Amino acid sequence: MAVLNLVQAINQGLQQALAEDERVLVFGEDVAADGGVFRVTEGLYEEFGETRIFDTPLAESGIVGLAVGLSAYGLRPVAEIQFLGFAYSAIDQIYTHAARIRARSRGRFSCPLVIRTPYGGGVKAPELHEESSEALFCHMPGIKVVVPSTPSNAKGLLLAAIQDPDPVIYLEPTRLYRLLKEEVAEEPYLTPLGQARIAQAGDQLTIIAWGSMLERCLKAAGDYPAEVIDLLTLSPFDRETVLASVKKTGRLLIVHEAPKTGGFGAELAATVAEEGIMSLKAPILRVTGYDVVPPLPLLEDYNLPSEQRIISAIEELLSYS
Repeated sequence: MAVLNLVQAINQGLQQALAEDERVLVFGEDVAADGGVFRVTEGLYEEFGETRIFDTPLAESGIVGLAVGLSAYGLRPVAEIQFLGFAYSAIDQIYTHAARIRARSRGRFSCPLVIRTPYGGGVKAPELHEESSEALFCHMPGIKVVVPSTPSNAKGLLLAAIQDPDPVIYLEPTRLYRLLKEEVAEEPYLTPLGQARIAQAGDQLTIIAWGSMLERCLKAAGDYPAEVIDLLTLSPFDRETVLASVKKTGRLLIVHEAPKTGGFGAELAATVAEEGIMSLKAPILRVTGYDVVPPLPLLEDYNLPSEQRIISAIEELLSYS
């Protein structure tokens, strides 16, 4: 096993997918000779050449539109959008075409594409570079939404997404790119989509998080008797693991950096309220970003859920007997 960070693990996953399946293509802005803005695709152009790894114009709707056409006719494109905030101009292609091809063609066509994009705050970037709008894509039937939290699950989830027969939005937490390192198996492996993992066991409180907030929740949980769930796939999310944990602990805290109103945490809270309310000993709490446009660097740390905000919510929930 090699010790890799998130960038290196994703790069390794892409390299292995390209080597194993000639249908896999990687394209986007500056992903070829430059290796991408975060160097996630570094070295792939030199190994696989310009027919498999290539740059595109600065046109996100064109990038996704190309991916839709290629995937419908049997290829497996991995399209990079440089930052999630730039994907908004491609919503028409994602929602109107990628998400609907299977239904529109009555199963004659599928759309096995992956859209990779950095997302989230914590790196002091300018406007539209730190968006956390994952809930927008979770509202689109026909789209899977995946968010890795560690190098090992980043590689496995990516390889599983590339093999999936339907479109996958693969959100890479920018703050974690070089923050975490761990051992990653060198051979290819799959981390199943739609399956959460228990990142920490506990019996008095369930905490659900994803992406960069998982690392922050684990620090805040400390010695509290909290079970921390790393959701990994937001759509479809692992209802069974969530409901089983809440049944065991009786308390639920949801943490995400996106704004509170309409955030994906609301869907989780509603699901537990509908299907697991008799297990609850306390109100469901959410610690989230505020309902504001992602602020510029000076206020960024104030907007993101902090360890202290998470700890305060943990202690409030545990105060209910």
